[in-house]
Amino acid sequence: MKKAPSPLVSLLPIVVLVILLFATIRVFGSDALNGGSQVSLLTTTSICILIGMAFYKIPWKDYELAITNNVAGVTTAIIILLIIGALSGIWMISGVVPTLIYYGMQIIHPSFFLTSACIICVLISVMTGSSWTTIATIGIALMGIGKAQGFEEGWIAGAIISGAYFGDKVSPLSETTILAASVTDTPLFRHIRYMMITTVPSLIITLIIFTVAGLSHDASNTQHIAEVAAALNEKFHITPWLLIIPIATGILIARKVPSIITLFLSTLLAGIFALIFQPDLLREISGAAVSNFDSLFKGLMMTIYGKTSLQTDNAVLTDLIATRGMSGMMNTIWLILCAMCFGGAMTASGMLGSITSLFVRFMKKTVSVVSATVCSGLFLNLATADQYISIILTGNMFRDIYAKKGYESCLLSRTTEDSVTITSVLIPWNTCGMTQATILSVPTLVYLPYCFFNIISPLMSIAVAAIGYKIVKRS
Repeated sequence: MKKAPSPLVSLLPIVVLVILLFATIRVFGSDALNGGSQVSLLTTTSICILIGMAFYKIPWKDYELAITNNVAGVTTAIIILLIIGALSGIWMISGVVPTLIYYGMQIIHPSFFLTSACIICVLISVMTGSSWTTIATIGIALMGIGKAQGFEEGWIAGAIISGAYFGDKVSPLSETTILAASVTDTPLFRHIRYMMITTVPSLIITLIIFTVAGLSHDASNTQHIAEVAAALNEKFHITPWLLIIPIATGILIARKVPSIITLFLSTLLAGIFALIFQPDLLREISGAAVSNFDSLFKGLMMTIYGKTSLQTDNAVLTDLIATRGMSGMMNTIWLILCAMCFGGAMTASGMLGSITSLFVRFMKKTVSVVSATVCSGLFLNLATADQYISIILTGNMFRDIYAKKGYESCLLSRTTEDSVTITSVLIPWNTCGMTQATILSVPTLVYLPYCFFNIISPLMSIAVAAIGYKIVKRS
């Protein structure tokens, strides 16, 4: 039997990673995702493997297998990321997002924008079961509306993410909800009902904060909103017909069509509408002097795979409608692959298990059991950089412990979601944190302080455990 590294030794790669990432973010700022963070992860991975092979005789084959399995586990997410890149580009140039922004600015009052944005994302994410799809579609439009109304991007992204992750946590269509229930052997709808005890209060507090912040916002300056609306109307062909695309996407989602197929069909439909309603923009993107088949085809392809930049009379709008296409996702995909290497190395070396065993020692009363699970889930999100892996590891690690102590499995499944699903988006090198920062063009550390639902949820889980509300132990 192989000797596992001690917790102290196991923490060494984590300490090195934190130091390297701190230095990288300090030096490169928002450009840290362009390569610095990836190098930091690969450097830490090599340190982890070196320690395991040199001092604990763990063969390279074990590391290779663990890393391969990790990378294989995120292939679907990578494909979705590429399609989201294409969708975000073509939804913008086709006029879908500008149309949503144009009408949204007229409907949503600035004083209640943050609250409305959060509630809209709650409803859509519950119906879709996907925070990624919610943020990649309506989230982008809400970012535009919020910026036009003068809100800081951190507040806007915080409201969008808070709402989107509510649905990701409680929707019966959500992969994380299903995974947390299945790993802990908890019936799905029992798991969802039990989560409401911590989830609903967290959302209510979040909405109160956003309402107060919105009422404190200066909504008297309507001139800026009027300028953005006029610039949108001048640059794009704004028409209600373009709303067919988000409606069709919603129908596909309601019919439970797989995410990849839904996003692909939505991208395809938006491409057709771009040819119909925005041919001049496609010609401008292609750089051609006249509109013909070649220029339209080139502009359409460039919108899907590459960066676009359209000039308007409004500086805010010019920045808002710039797109990155599929190529804009490559740094995120690169980072995800490097993060999976690090997670695989930590697992294969036994360092991950060694560190998490520390949490088990403090599990005596209910509040300490739940607190240890929350801390472990958060740590696994930091160490493995993937919420799916973290959910599986947390559920498997604590399942027997909860059973021996007489707790019902739904307590573990709820705590796992409160600590893993919700916090994954707050970590810059986690797949969720990287993805949402890329989609919304807001660095993770900028929106983190405003993701109140994501911050409150794990604390609410501990608070409810301390009170002992609805926590029943089997005799």
